[in-house]
Amino acid sequence: MANKPLALLSVSNKDGLLPFAQGLHDLGYQLVSTGGTASALQTAGLPVTQVSELTGFPEMLEGRVKTLHPVVHGGILADRSKPEHLAAIESRGIGRIDVVCINLYPFAATIAKADVTLEDAIENIDIGGPAMIRSAAKNHGGVTVIVNPEDYTIVLEEMRANGGSTTLATRQRLAVAAFTHTAQYDTLISGWLGANLLPTNAPSQELPPALSLSYNRAFTCRYGENPHQKAAFYTAQGVTEPCVGTAKQVHGRELSFNNIYDLNAALETVKEYSEESLAAAVIIKHANPCGAALGGSLAEAFSKARAGDPVSAFGGILAVSRNIDIAAAKEITGKNTFFEAIIAPSYDEDALELLTSKKSWSADLRLLVVGDLRGWRAKAAGTGLDLKRVTGGLLAQTPDHIVVDASTLKSVTNRVPSQDEVDELLFAWRAVRHVRSNAIVFSAGRQLVGVGAGQMNRVQSVRLAVNQAGELAKGAVLASDAFFPFPDGPEAAAQAGITAIIQPGGSKKDQETIDVCNKYNVAMVYTGIRHFLH
Repeated sequence: MANKPLALLSVSNKDGLLPFAQGLHDLGYQLVSTGGTASALQTAGLPVTQVSELTGFPEMLEGRVKTLHPVVHGGILADRSKPEHLAAIESRGIGRIDVVCINLYPFAATIAKADVTLEDAIENIDIGGPAMIRSAAKNHGGVTVIVNPEDYTIVLEEMRANGGSTTLATRQRLAVAAFTHTAQYDTLISGWLGANLLPTNAPSQELPPALSLSYNRAFTCRYGENPHQKAAFYTAQGVTEPCVGTAKQVHGRELSFNNIYDLNAALETVKEYSEESLAAAVIIKHANPCGAALGGSLAEAFSKARAGDPVSAFGGILAVSRNIDIAAAKEITGKNTFFEAIIAPSYDEDALELLTSKKSWSADLRLLVVGDLRGWRAKAAGTGLDLKRVTGGLLAQTPDHIVVDASTLKSVTNRVPSQDEVDELLFAWRAVRHVRSNAIVFSAGRQLVGVGAGQMNRVQSVRLAVNQAGELAKGAVLASDAFFPFPDGPEAAAQAGITAIIQPGGSKKDQETIDVCNKYNVAMVYTGIRHFLH
C-alpha cells in the first residue's frame, strides 16, 4: 500500500459522497475512511480501509483520537518534490495520501438547535478534521483537499483528464477554500463558547480584544449600490433570529444589493411591533420608514401605512408582522401600488397567487418568507455585535435593543399626557429609532403621518415632518431620536398642531423647550434613552 496513492474521506455531509468515492476508486485510489463515512462506503460495495487498519492503532476515547497519527499526517505532509521526504515515509511504510476529502462535525447545526446543551456543542467540535484539512492545504503542491461537495464533480473531471491528478491551479484554489473553511469553523466555535462560557458581565464577551468574522456567500448580486460596483450577500451561521439572513425567497427575480439593505430596514422596524395585538405594516424607502401603522387587520395596517406617504411608498419595500391573507393582498395590489419586495411571516395560498399574478408588476416583485416574528428579542440575545465598516477598520457596538415602556417615561410639562397619547408616543418612539438621524416622526392613530430624516439640524427634520403631515399634524404626537438642542423644533411642531412629544431629554436648553411646550399646552415626556441611527 505504501506505493499506492490513498484518498482519505471523512465527511459529516455525505451529499455526493458515493459517486465521488466510486470515481476515485475507478481512478486507482485506495479509499481510507473512518466511522460513518466508512460504513456508507462499505454499504455501497466499495472497498475501504479503516484508518485504524492503516495506522495499526485503534480508535480510542470514544473516537476522539483516530486520525492524529504520524501515518496519517506523514502521508499528507510529505513534500512530493523532496526525495528525502518520500524516502522517509517509504522507509516507515507510510503511503502517500494524495486526496483529502473532509467536512467537519456539524457544529453550526448543533448550536442552532433550541435545546442544545454545552456537552452536545463540545462533542461537535472537530479536532482531527481541521488538522488533516490544514495539513493537506499546506501541502497543496501535491495534495488535493476538498471540503465542499460542490467541488466533487470538478475534481473528478480534472483527474480523468490528467491521469488521476489535479492541476496546481485547482489545488491552490481548493487550499484557499480549505483554510477559509477551518477559519470559519474556529470563528464560529470561538464566538459561541465566548457567549456561553464567559460571565455575562465580562468585558471580553461584549467587546472582545480580537474580532473574527465568519460569513458565507449566499449569492452574488447583479451589482452593488451602483451598476459599476460588484456585490454579494453573505450570511452568518447559527442564526435563529428571524431576519433577512434567514429569510427564504419564494418569488421574483434575484434580490439586489439595495433590496437586501432596505428589506433589513423594513423587517427590523416591523419587528418592533411583532408582539402587538394589532397587525403592523412598515414601508421603507432608501432605508427610512416612509410608512408605518397598526391596524385591526393586516389590510387595515397596510392601508394606513401607505396613506402616510403614498408617493414615497410607490416602489418601496414592505414588511408586515403577520401572515398575508387575501384581504391584505388585495390592498397591496390595489390601484397605484408597486413594491420592489415584500417580507412576511407567511402567505395564504390565494394571497400568494394574487401577489404573483398582477400583470403590471408581479414579474418584478420579490416575495420573502421569514417565519414567526414573535419572541425575536430572546433569539437575538447574544447573536453578536452591530458592526459598521470604516476604511482600515470596524466599529463595533452592542445592538440597540433596549425597550422603553410607559413605566420608564418621565413627564416634564405642566400637562401630563393622556393614556391614549402615551400609547401613541410609544408607537412613534419605536418607529423613530429606525429613522436616520437627525430623526423626527409624527404619528396619529398608530400611523406615521410625517417623517424628517437625515438632516444636519433637528429643526429642519421637524419642518420636513410638518410639511409632509400637513393637516394631519393637528392632534398628532412627535418623537425625536435625540434631545432638542434648541426649542425651535418643538415650537414649530406645536404651531403645526402636535399635542405631545417624546424625546430623550438632556439638553442644556431643556427648560426652554419645556417652557415652549407649556406655552402651547403640549405634553412632553423624557425617555433618558437616545437612538441615533447614522
